[in-house]
Amino acid sequence: MIAVFVNMVAVLIGSLIGLIFKNKLSKRYEEPVFISAGIISLTIGISMAITTKHILIFAVSIMLGGITGTFLKIEQKIENFGEFLKRKLTLKENSGSFALGFLTSSILFCSGSMSILGSFQAGTQGVYDLIFTKSVIDGFVAIFMSTVFGIGVAFSIISIFLYQGTLTILSSFLEPYVSETMLTEISAVGGATVMMIGINLLKLAKIKTGDFLPALVYAILLVLLIPYINFL
Repeated sequence: MIAVFVNMVAVLIGSLIGLIFKNKLSKRYEEPVFISAGIISLTIGISMAITTKHILIFAVSIMLGGITGTFLKIEQKIENFGEFLKRKLTLKENSGSFALGFLTSSILFCSGSMSILGSFQAGTQGVYDLIFTKSVIDGFVAIFMSTVFGIGVAFSIISIFLYQGTLTILSSFLEPYVSETMLTEISAVGGATVMMIGINLLKLAKIKTGDFLPALVYAILLVLLIPYINFL
């Protein structure tokens, strides 16, 4: 689990540095910062999404994921979680901003294939190189994202702990089921959610990104069905 904690510390340090810049950021610089974050998120998302090799899996996962997430009101529950933490920790920050920062950064830090591969290497081989590399990248991203979203970014370490920690602990059991195709499709669908974040930041539309998180689960299930359903 040492790799998970290193990743968490990197994000936490990056977030704290970003908060220092946020507090010193003049109002007139907020718009270009948000636009920059939107363009960066959109670029990262597109670069991830276009890697899909099974466009039908990609499309069906997103559609079913969106429907499922809307039914389960996932975005609303994340916002409620933000309000809960705000009350418990007596944070001054707006709960909606907190939830958006938590959700956005959690997706960015957990949706890539580096999270899965790095966790598997750490859990089965004791090799931490990939997670350490990811930690450095996440730390710098956290600096930038926290200047936009605030302290909610720092709390994404909860998601990192739960997601990567679970993968590391269960790596020996899960590794035989995870193929290159699965990693590619999970990353592609994750890229679509990152694109939604970019669209929101650029104010092109208001997408409830959290409601599309089940798409990642559908991508996994559909990839497992490829041997049985040829047209996927």
